[in-house]
Amino acid sequence: MMHVLANMIKKELKDASRDKRSVMAGLYYALGTPIVMCLLFMVLIKQLSSPEQLLISIENSQAAPDLVRYLSTAEINHADSDNSELKQITIIIDKDYNSHISQGMPATITLIADNSNDKLQSSIRRIERALQAYSSDIASLRLIARGIDPRVVSPIQVQVQDQATVDSKGGMIIGLAIFTMIYSVFISGMNLAIDTSAGERERNSLTLLLSHPISTWQIVLSKVITVTLFAMAGLLLILLVSKFAYALVPWQELGFSVNISLPFILLMLLIGFPVALLASSLQLFVSFLAKSFKEAQSYLTMVLIVPMAISMMSSYNIAPKVLEWVPVSGQQQALMAFVKGHDIGLTQLALSSSLTLIIAIVLIYGMQKMLKSEKVIFGL
Repeated sequence: MMHVLANMIKKELKDASRDKRSVMAGLYYALGTPIVMCLLFMVLIKQLSSPEQLLISIENSQAAPDLVRYLSTAEINHADSDNSELKQITIIIDKDYNSHISQGMPATITLIADNSNDKLQSSIRRIERALQAYSSDIASLRLIARGIDPRVVSPIQVQVQDQATVDSKGGMIIGLAIFTMIYSVFISGMNLAIDTSAGERERNSLTLLLSHPISTWQIVLSKVITVTLFAMAGLLLILLVSKFAYALVPWQELGFSVNISLPFILLMLLIGFPVALLASSLQLFVSFLAKSFKEAQSYLTMVLIVPMAISMMSSYNIAPKVLEWVPVSGQQQALMAFVKGHDIGLTQLALSSSLTLIIAIVLIYGMQKMLKSEKVIFGL
């Protein structure tokens, strides 16, 4: 039986090699996703570490020269209306600003902007923070002028002792990275799963295969193993690309690091194997249920939303407690704990991995039964 199964796997791999474009389409995700993400992170870090100059309109600026100078230190400057980089944000300084400030009274500054404009929201928040900081400085100076220590208005001083490590501080980035790695397992072998099931049925090669003296178990297992190998190849590829790509991002400017270490790669491959087996079994099962190649693509697009949603909830720590014990989410939680330097919940990981394997076995058994039905074989 093992000899026949090995030959069947060779046959599936040979068939897959004939349609390189379809098979490689799944691996492009594993190759391109880390590169695209790292380029986006580089741009984001550059903007956060050195914010660009913000050009706005400041009316009656001569009434508050100190305020205008303070804003300029935060790269917020006045510009004429003909400037192409001028934001649609206006600060109006009240005509009585100077007299109110000198008398210790509140001075009015009006900020005019469209807060519903997504492109302006970050700029509006930036100006508000600068104005609040300036207001706080003026308040402290007023207290000092009256012989009052400014610290009296802060009766409680909170000191935060951050015990997070450099690696654990990048929790959201790490969660997003692990999400893309786990999802690559579902993407990498999807095209092959459709082609070797619904595709073979449309080409009438499935009926020819069933006419040979081989069992349906051997056919199903050979297809599952082949798709699983491609899923694991996609996982290994995204891990290797991520190891080099994430190392190029200047995470230290944000105060943390994202390191794809060799122990993490080995653990990901170990934990990812049951997930890959589940992904291949699920994709083949759904593809056999579909009556055509295009129908299988539509079904799998909808089916893959479920593991994607579970993985995303785990990435952003919004998952209910019970999801820590289910497939995909349980493995992801264990990986995130490992990267952050926390203890891995071995019981949680063992249960989620066991459930993953059980579901895969049930799906494989279901496919073996399906291949004995004429409706499935002929797509009726």
